[in-house]
Amino acid sequence: MFNVRVPLPEHDEVFLMNTLTDAQLVVSRDVADLLDRCNGSNPIGSFRADEWEAVKLLTDNGFLVANRDVDRRALDDHLTAVKSDTGELNVTVLTTLQCNFACDYCFQGDHGDYNKHADRMSLDTAVKIGDWIERELDRVRPEKLVLTFFGGEPLLNLPVMYELADRLWHATQDRSVDIYINIITNGLLLTPEVVDRMLPYGLNGIKITLDGDKDAHNRMRPLRGGQGTFDRIVENIRKVAGRCRIAIGGNFDESSVESYPALLDFLRDQEFADKLVKVNFKPIFRTEQGASFSQGPAASGKKSGIIPLIPVGKGNQALNGTCMTSAGAGGGTGCDNCDFIDDKMAFLREETKRHGFPTHDGVHNGPCHVHHDHAHTIGPDGSLYPCPGFTGQLAQSTGHIDDRKDSWRETSREKFNQLAPWKECGDCAFIPVCAGGCVAASHSQLGDMNLPTCHKRSFESALISLAHEAASAA
Repeated sequence: MFNVRVPLPEHDEVFLMNTLTDAQLVVSRDVADLLDRCNGSNPIGSFRADEWEAVKLLTDNGFLVANRDVDRRALDDHLTAVKSDTGELNVTVLTTLQCNFACDYCFQGDHGDYNKHADRMSLDTAVKIGDWIERELDRVRPEKLVLTFFGGEPLLNLPVMYELADRLWHATQDRSVDIYINIITNGLLLTPEVVDRMLPYGLNGIKITLDGDKDAHNRMRPLRGGQGTFDRIVENIRKVAGRCRIAIGGNFDESSVESYPALLDFLRDQEFADKLVKVNFKPIFRTEQGASFSQGPAASGKKSGIIPLIPVGKGNQALNGTCMTSAGAGGGTGCDNCDFIDDKMAFLREETKRHGFPTHDGVHNGPCHVHHDHAHTIGPDGSLYPCPGFTGQLAQSTGHIDDRKDSWRETSREKFNQLAPWKECGDCAFIPVCAGGCVAASHSQLGDMNLPTCHKRSFESALISLAHEAASAA
């Protein structure tokens, strides 16, 4: 059920992958033919003596199983193990929904004032978050804590970030737990002093967003007064590169995507090019104009701060397809049935590789944090959410750091616990690395979190690239 293959005619070989076991093999065509023969009515009786070694190899790597029921039970076991895994406690903290930029596609907070008056976490709340995370460390007993600071712009609230980093470094040291701290920032306020302050606490990496070349970025990500930000961000990267791991992200739409090769040219020419640990670009989607969403038990009537899900092209005209990105969030992928997104994602992935930068392979995504019991997002007020895509929608809050037992939060938590959108995906081979797609997209676009949003065409495109890389390595 989970076997996928890519012909490699130049060598008369076939790339085989099993998405459940993650086994990857480059084999001769006759071995691939052997797999097809195993679907016959009496495959064992048709094997020659010299073919049994190949049969054993295929069986050991999960390419051959007794029947579909075995595969389906293995999938259930895999997704259950993912959900209950205690190896990692993953917490994303939104220190503030405020931002110093005026990106027109931003999904955090109120849009009209560019988040100037949006929620900002207090030090008192940060202390309570520290208490909650320590309780989770004692309850879950993970091997590592992954702590991500996000926003808004997290560097607008440095006291909260420093408080939590210091507190949780000591907490993990006392418990012999590894800590990895990540920061997702627009880069404008990033300084060597910030990096040096965070390094002793387990700073793992910083992701900075550049939305295309200089002209495109300055149009997409200006300051509130309209001033460009590209040069200042690049100078900040130059100052901190080498001190810590730096990743570059970017969010493209139809009007900016063609500028990304020029950005990659520019980055390749910088002295810090070899210090970039990942370069990865994602599509932007905007909500429909005038949309209104509930903000909890009592709806406010104003726009919700959700991830935008309607793909928009030039002139704010919606493209066709159900698509999803966690724009700027550093997680998730584009998932869609829209040729524009698939083609451009593949194009930018290959351009990034061609320029010599490491990037996501587009296949190994894994079920998102919604499907992990021990992955949490915490909003500025201490509300818990299953992922950043639901931040600000109080009706989707699954708890609170003070352990209050609001009935509507309990209902929401139970709803997320029972999600299984992949049940609608039939025998799709990509279920282990997709699990039905983005739940936030299903909620906003389809009105049902248990309906999948399909990644398949994107996965297939990425698989072809992965196959040729594996063949070259072999």
